Amino acid sequence: MVPPVCLSIFFIIFLFSDQGLSLSSTSDEDCPSTFDCGNLGNLGFPITTGTRQDCGMLAIHGCENPNPNATKTVQFSAGKELLVTGFSDDFYTVNLRDTGLQKSLENRSCEAFNTNITLPPNTSTLGYFVLKDTTQLITLYKCNGTLNISRSTGFFNYSGCIESEGETIYFGNVNRDEQDAPSSLAACPRIQLPAASGSFSSGSPFVSLNSVYSVEARLSDDCSRCVSDRGFCRVDAKAQFYCSRSKENSRSNQMKLVIGLTSGAIGTMLICIIIFCCIIKSLREKLDFLKKSRADQNIEAFIRNHGPLALKRYKYAEVKKMTKSFQVKLGQGGYGAVYKGELLNGYPVAIKLLKSSKGNGEDFINEVASISKTSHVNVVTLLGFCLEGRKKALIYEFMPNGSLDKFISNTTNKTSPSLTWKNLYEIAIGTARGLEYLYRGCNTRILHFDIKPHNILLDEGFCPKISDFGLAKLCPRKESVVSISEARGTIGYLAPEVWNRNIGRVSHKSDVFSYGMMLLDMVGERNNMNAEDYPIEIYFPDWVYNKLEQGSKLGQDGTNTMEENDIAKKMTIVGLWCIQTFPTQRPTISRVIEMLEGSLESLEMPPKPVMLSPPRLEEESSATCNTNSGGVDSDESSSSMLETHEIVSIFYSHKLI
Repeated sequence: MVPPVCLSIFFIIFLFSDQGLSLSSTSDEDCPSTFDCGNLGNLGFPITTGTRQDCGMLAIHGCENPNPNATKTVQFSAGKELLVTGFSDDFYTVNLRDTGLQKSLENRSCEAFNTNITLPPNTSTLGYFVLKDTTQLITLYKCNGTLNISRSTGFFNYSGCIESEGETIYFGNVNRDEQDAPSSLAACPRIQLPAASGSFSSGSPFVSLNSVYSVEARLSDDCSRCVSDRGFCRVDAKAQFYCSRSKENSRSNQMKLVIGLTSGAIGTMLICIIIFCCIIKSLREKLDFLKKSRADQNIEAFIRNHGPLALKRYKYAEVKKMTKSFQVKLGQGGYGAVYKGELLNGYPVAIKLLKSSKGNGEDFINEVASISKTSHVNVVTLLGFCLEGRKKALIYEFMPNGSLDKFISNTTNKTSPSLTWKNLYEIAIGTARGLEYLYRGCNTRILHFDIKPHNILLDEGFCPKISDFGLAKLCPRKESVVSISEARGTIGYLAPEVWNRNIGRVSHKSDVFSYGMMLLDMVGERNNMNAEDYPIEIYFPDWVYNKLEQGSKLGQDGTNTMEENDIAKKMTIVGLWCIQTFPTQRPTISRVIEMLEGSLESLEMPPKPVMLSPPRLEEESSATCNTNSGGVDSDESSSSMLETHEIVSIFYSHKLI
């Protein structure tokens, strides 16, 4: 379907083409482009002959005389003829001689001062003539009697006029005009005459004057446009302007018109195609918007509903500029990649670019919602975010030492600096305090659900900061248990109740379990469990418990000092308490901090790990924070979940860790 605007454009082109062709068909050949004028040569517009004054602005008389040397004149006023001596500037400048003025100057007759310099009358609709700017004038005043005017004013007097006794002529040099004249001369008639070049006499004006000057034509706007279009300016019988064209010009203009109309038609078609493509693109964008996932709309709704956040929203172009087109890559995960960048003030940041295909956008909502409510030394600071359609990014403070996992993993890059046991101990306490803040220090409780070494970042002083809140859940302070619709987290750190509701209800104790597994990672015991020496049925907590009972040295190399071994033993005991199978047997995170900060002697050994299926537990709280409208409670999920023994084996077997 052709847009209506295109039809309108085609109609306008057709209308103008019809008028243009009819106008271009008119041709006026009566006025010659040039004519012979004897010794002056071939002349043309704006000059014309005396017989065809409608063909130009200034008529030359005498050109028709067969004698080429015959006098050529122009008549500016009745009885006033000027001799034409030549032309320049394509006939636009006319050189004239006032023979009457010349005779008076030669005879030193004061009749020379009776009239001003003569210019062509300004009566043509084609334009007018002005004095050539190279022509210099002398200003004279005819006064009755002698005035008291000092010669210092630049004006001089002459009283030798025989024809008019008692009359005094005051005249100035070529650079003196009406503004320079003394006020006493204002009552005297003023005359301006051509100045003789290079000669001025203060005693006699006749020596300083000349009878030769030049005038130049100035075309009217209509005539100027006509000439620019290779036409001829004409005046009809009613003295009205019109633009005439010769047959040659007419044919040329018709060809130009045809070319112009063809180009216009092609251009119009291209414009219509562009308009059509824009309409299609707009419709597609609207269709894409309507097809946009409900999750993306939920993200925008969340941002609107929460009002102005303490976070800055950046455009994707700004994020790209911060990272210099994503040059420095810090890491890669299932959620996407992390890049190093800088804010405009040079402050270093880490930018997590979420994959565009990442689920339903819940991770993005969780992270923005969770961290925007936090402010703690052991929780990473979210500085801003970006949301443009499917492009999502989170801007964090930059942690120069990266994540904890690169310091404790057996695949760690050997160039990374090692952590002392004191460092590990402080990192353990700092992480626990961060978790305590998330659960007790905020207006809204935050369950992280993905505590592991990879998500513990270290600043330049190895201060730990909890990061990556993509799996987090928010819960009001008065409620301690949450309901989730699916397991979330990392295998090896997941609490059993996350997978099987028969073990217990999901709560902050689930984060305590993950924290306990991380403690054992930090001690190094998980890396020490050799896969070749133990079958898959031997699960990790039981193996660590046996080492403690046997009094074996803990740590990755077993060469610790007594103080270091005490730290390792304390962290191991606390870790075993945290990874108890049943949530009710695990300590709260506040109790974990007390245990870590207390003495080793005050710690009790935790119960030996249990592999049997526990009886149905009573609910820890009657209040449930259901953060997902599609969540499945424990009754509905128990039949579809794995049996407890299978779950315990999965989560504690080092082969899957």
